[in-house]
Amino acid sequence: MTRLRILVTGGAGFVGAHLCRRLLAQGHDVICLDNFFTSQKSAVAEFVGNPNFELIRHDITHPIWLEVDQCYNLACPASPVHYWHNPIKTIKTSVLGAINVLGMAKRTNARVLQASTSEVYGDPAISPQPESYHGDVNPIGVRSCYDEGKRCAEALFFDYHRAHNVDIRVVRIFNTYGPGMHPYDGRVVSNFILQALAGEDIEVHGDGSQTRSFCYVDDLVRGLMAMMNGPAGFVGPVNLGNPSELSMVQLAEEIIRRTNSKSKLRFTPARSDDPHQRCPDITLAKSKLAWEPTISLAEGLDKTIDYFAKLDLSLYKHPTQRV
Repeated sequence: MTRLRILVTGGAGFVGAHLCRRLLAQGHDVICLDNFFTSQKSAVAEFVGNPNFELIRHDITHPIWLEVDQCYNLACPASPVHYWHNPIKTIKTSVLGAINVLGMAKRTNARVLQASTSEVYGDPAISPQPESYHGDVNPIGVRSCYDEGKRCAEALFFDYHRAHNVDIRVVRIFNTYGPGMHPYDGRVVSNFILQALAGEDIEVHGDGSQTRSFCYVDDLVRGLMAMMNGPAGFVGPVNLGNPSELSMVQLAEEIIRRTNSKSKLRFTPARSDDPHQRCPDITLAKSKLAWEPTISLAEGLDKTIDYFAKLDLSLYKHPTQRV
């Protein structure tokens, strides 16, 4: 394989660190760019000293000039408790970040992949959600800083592609989990596992009937790379996620069972604009990328539980106030 210079924005985040590891294993030169708002340097400490790895502390809302062949744009808080902490900065990260990486890609003729999200579908009227579905998003709600920021980023990517022939790829990522998650990232899998391991009540928002579909991180990274290096002319958007759907109550009960915990469920008020369903139609990923998840929820949860059970929580800081 030809050695490429690859930029990963948000490279010290959960998905970004896994992606950096995989790219380095293939022999590429990897530039990890992160402002460490919701991540920390320990996530990529194992790569420091590798001559093919470079770490840059930088906020992607400000321009940066680099010579690269490919760019994975993963930078953006992805958990409600973090993007609610600073909603204006969150939408700036999506919009200005997209403008900055697209400008760089235009100048260097690099291929650039946008990590979009299933949240562009909002609270969907159909399930599973295909890429052709335009979504039902509240443009002024408390989640709009993330949802509309990602939708605007997609628009920018396609406008740069049409107007300037920038080589783009767009993926819509559904819920992802696995070892390497920050213990205080505020996501449902990490929250439930930590509460179960501690024997605390598991906090479920609303009545717990809302559904999600969870993709193991190794499967997702494989999908990101398949899209980046996929067929010429296929720019997306394409869904990457696990089509196995389950409710929050079912997830909590499964985690309690697998941790042998005595935790009970505790129901709290529903969050505003929380989608009732989330399940990807991955027909396009199967046909265009020959990609689909291979790690079952049972296997993935066991690996993730083992990771959290061995984690030294004193080494991690809370990115924002716990909400």
